[in-house]
Amino acid sequence: MSAWKIVLALIVLAVLIPMGMLGYQMFKTGFSAKAEPSALEVAMARNVRLLAIPRSQRDAKNPVPANPQVLKEALIHFADHCATCHGNDGKGKTTIGQGLYPKVPDLTKSDTQDMTDGDLFFMIHNGIRFTGMPAWGKGPPEKDTDSWRLVHFIRHLPKITAEELDEMKRYNPITELERMKDAEIDQFLSGEEAASGAPTHEH
Repeated sequence: MSAWKIVLALIVLAVLIPMGMLGYQMFKTGFSAKAEPSALEVAMARNVRLLAIPRSQRDAKNPVPANPQVLKEALIHFADHCATCHGNDGKGKTTIGQGLYPKVPDLTKSDTQDMTDGDLFFMIHNGIRFTGMPAWGKGPPEKDTDSWRLVHFIRHLPKITAEELDEMKRYNPITELERMKDAEIDQFLSGEEAASGAPTHEH
């Protein structure tokens, strides 16, 4: 067998073996979002994700200067838009974050922190296909300063303070049920009777 045929055969095997392993994994778990991605699937997904980001985007520098005001604005934005899945601390230990496939990553760990600013911006602005990460960017990238502010906040997450986490709770979205409970508490504290016919929720 000639050398080029041997190389071709090795390339085919290098592709078929991982694909076969992934196929077997899917056969065992089906399309359940409860399954945990295998180490091979995680490694392949990360490499494909990075390869999908153009080099010019990966090397892009953050045009928004880091300062306390920018960090404050990003904190509010993250609490309002991102914390539902990622949690205020960025660790992803939320009901939605843990119910996705793949699960939401811990943004404080090196897998995220070692990415370039351009990588992080690209994923915030464009989203990540076949995951729960939506595209948050509006308009052309060069005008999306909100996403660049969030890049600064993601860099800040490993050293976020208890005071900042407490402040973020003020900006987290609340459900209609939570609004009703808050209204009932306010009525109780003000000495008013609960509104007649108002639905209650008990466990």
